[in-house]
Amino acid sequence: MADSPNCDLQSLSPLQLFERVTEQGEKVRALKAGKAPKDEIDAAVRMLLSLKLSYKTTTGQDYQAGLPPKDLVLINNGTAKEEDEDLVDPWNVQTSNAKGVDYDKLIVRFGSSKIDTDLINRIERAIGQKPHHFLRRGIFFSHRDMDQVLDAYENKKPFYLYTGRGPSSQAMHVGHLIPFMFTKWLQEVFDVPLVIQLTDDEKYLWKDMTIEKAYEYAKENAKDIIACGFDINKTFIFSDLDYLGTSAGFYKNIVKVQKHVTFNQVKGIFGFTDSDCIGKISFPAIQAAPSFSSSFPQIFNGKENIQCLIPCAIDQDPYFRMTRDVAPRIGQPKPALLHSVFFPALQGAQTKMSASDPNSSIFLTDTPKQIKTKINKHAFSGGRDTIEEHRKYGGNCDVDVSFMYLTFFLEDDDRLEQLKQAYTSGELLTGELKKVLIETMQPLVAAHQERRKQVTDEIVKQFMTPRKLAFEF
Repeated sequence: MADSPNCDLQSLSPLQLFERVTEQGEKVRALKAGKAPKDEIDAAVRMLLSLKLSYKTTTGQDYQAGLPPKDLVLINNGTAKEEDEDLVDPWNVQTSNAKGVDYDKLIVRFGSSKIDTDLINRIERAIGQKPHHFLRRGIFFSHRDMDQVLDAYENKKPFYLYTGRGPSSQAMHVGHLIPFMFTKWLQEVFDVPLVIQLTDDEKYLWKDMTIEKAYEYAKENAKDIIACGFDINKTFIFSDLDYLGTSAGFYKNIVKVQKHVTFNQVKGIFGFTDSDCIGKISFPAIQAAPSFSSSFPQIFNGKENIQCLIPCAIDQDPYFRMTRDVAPRIGQPKPALLHSVFFPALQGAQTKMSASDPNSSIFLTDTPKQIKTKINKHAFSGGRDTIEEHRKYGGNCDVDVSFMYLTFFLEDDDRLEQLKQAYTSGELLTGELKKVLIETMQPLVAAHQERRKQVTDEIVKQFMTPRKLAFEF
């Protein structure tokens, strides 16, 4: 769904046009059923015919209700996947490029804005300190309305943070830490409330697991999240399975979103089929609801006009494009977003990490020995076939997973640049680069494990108890 209903029809994709025709058809039926004035109905019909003509011109197909454009593999709100194009949706990330997903193309496809130098400089001026290395290195690379958030902050108006985790397994890997590390930094520099959604209901609907297991994973994952160092006085972590039954405000927002999104729209956005259970079809509204402050009356004192900022990986953007489209129609501010790149699997950026494959990433439960073995044995190398060739031609940092991981976790900019120059020139060998990564990851994971040991069930309960936080609204 487009953010603006008045966008140029020529700029819309086939699926976006399909959705506009569907929406306009519903509007015409509603006007007729409500016995609206004839001129109003006629204007709506003319718009419907115009949209249908645009749809046929773009696709070569007549519009048929309930049948999205043919001959397209629909990816996230109207993006057609060609053979060499990346596939990105909330459940799948696929690319044939060893460098990983082409994020510049993804920005164009999703209609977001690039985080450029001007925005990074503005953030630096607003917070009075050097921006996080995730921003400086383009790990968070795209945004929606971050300018508005900064406007609010500079004018002493409140906003809050919302991020989440789908607890699909007991053990999280280091890639799962990325949004939480960045969110923690955002919370500290802007001093704002944070809500963290654990979508255990989603995992029950999508995965072969019991409700009890999904909830157990949620509490275990909460321990890893808390171990990132969040302030208990400023952070509310909630399980959907728990919180939905206790918050009238949360459920009311879910129902409002559900009323304003059609089945055709969620099929187009998320690729749902007629054989999907109705739980999946209704779930996007549950992920949308935390974007609205009225879902947390205990935190925001019932106020509905507080803007939300959502740091997340860009595969979650379809949920929030839907949310941003609905928000004005239910009297809520649109959430702003900061999008991160994907964390690569050890075997290469074109492969997918899997909780069922322990060698696809470094897990937060791994021992120092396991970390060393995984990196040495499985980390995809951008080096040459022989030492002689490597010394002569140098390595390729664009595809080397060890260097990619260091980009995420080595905070020293000068050291990272030295490694890049040495590896590219052939001075530094693949084994030596892997050694640097091992020496970076072992203490990082060990420190996380020590912090996690301090997180008791009682501390988890405190974080997950609906309550007032250390802010006045």
